Amino acid sequence: MNAMEPVAFEPSQALQALADGTRQQILDCLSRERLHVDELAARFPISRPAISKHLRQLKAAGLVEEEREGRRAYYRVNLKRLRELEDWLAAQRKSWQAALSRLKRMVEGDD
Repeated sequence: MNAMEPVAFEPSQALQALADGTRQQILDCLSRERLHVDELAARFPISRPAISKHLRQLKAAGLVEEEREGRRAYYRVNLKRLRELEDWLAAQRKSWQAALSRLKRMVEGDD
């Protein structure tokens, strides 16, 4: 895949990437500023290769974008992808609420 090609939105892949606490913390850092891997690694009690692995997973899920400047890669949150995930979650929430309302009516004998 070309580095410029957008990653297709896969809610399950995004949610799986977000299931890890370290990746959540990385996203939190990147939501405030664009950082390179050394800057991120300095903020965590894990190795630089471990941070790189987390970044690869976040990037594969489309939650993080990479920007090259010379030999350095800088990372930032992909706000468009987070909005897509937020929209997907909102739709799921509506569906779940409707299903729960139907179940409540059925259990209470209102149907």
